[in-house]
Amino acid sequence: MKEIKKSRRQFLKNTSLASLAIGIPRITKEPKSNKDSIEEGLACDKTTLDYYGPGPFYTNNPPNIQKGKLAKPDEAGEKMILTGRIFNLDCSEYISNAIVDVWHADHAGDYDNVGFNLRGKTVSNEQGFYMFETIKPGKYLNGSAFRPAHIHFKITAPGFPTLTTQLYFEGDPDLATDAASSITSGEFDARHRIIPLIENNNNVLEGVWDIVINGDGTTVDVNDIHLEKGIIYKVNPNPSSGIVNIRYGIFNKAKVSLLVFDIEGRQVATLEERTLSADQYDAVWEPDAGLPDGHYFVALKINDLQVHYLKLVRKRD
Repeated sequence: MKEIKKSRRQFLKNTSLASLAIGIPRITKEPKSNKDSIEEGLACDKTTLDYYGPGPFYTNNPPNIQKGKLAKPDEAGEKMILTGRIFNLDCSEYISNAIVDVWHADHAGDYDNVGFNLRGKTVSNEQGFYMFETIKPGKYLNGSAFRPAHIHFKITAPGFPTLTTQLYFEGDPDLATDAASSITSGEFDARHRIIPLIENNNNVLEGVWDIVINGDGTTVDVNDIHLEKGIIYKVNPNPSSGIVNIRYGIFNKAKVSLLVFDIEGRQVATLEERTLSADQYDAVWEPDAGLPDGHYFVALKINDLQVHYLKLVRKRD
């Protein structure tokens, strides 16, 4: 078998290619992404405020997002899934139980100001991840110009102040002329809040946005992640109605764990837990019959440090 490259550059390249191969984007930001900053041991980019703040359409006391679905099944518009992980200000810790309060316009650019359609909140799970399904927001006139498509966020780590901001999407022709999304410096710098959306095999848009806020969390071992790493190359089929095949690689001999978590961060399966040499490996997950449909994370740990994960959708016909 061809020897697996072990350099940091090759790891990043492999991660990017593997993510793209299964339709889950790895976000590249300018000048540097938070994930690249973690890999290189540098300071990461704090999530900035948005120039427009919460805007005029926030409604207090939104409901909890149920089963990861912000939009109703029959909601008009392009279906979209957003996932990410919440970190502290230097990206040395991931934050669980952070409240992620979101709201946005519907396909026609209108907000529900009477009820709570396309409004809700979730919390980051025990691994620091958040996720919700929705539709890509429509646009509306702001004076004589359209605002770019955007999603409002209020993010609150336990015991810390709330950060209020907005998320935008690459390729939107109204980004450059919008008073908020066009800001490229200072406390309202929007560059790291403009993410790509990639259409997956089910014609659903997917985006990844990692959030960096003030809060306390669980340590991410920045030093060890450079020494012994691995990658999950493929989770197939995805979505899956039954048995799932997983291919992963180990770059140095290490204690390896391959685990499956549900969206709440509960571990639902252990697929591998032993010492392995540098090589490529295959694993099989046969979910329990009673395990509900929904979003799951396949996570790879090297010497007890989680170094990579991929999202899996369980969907039985």
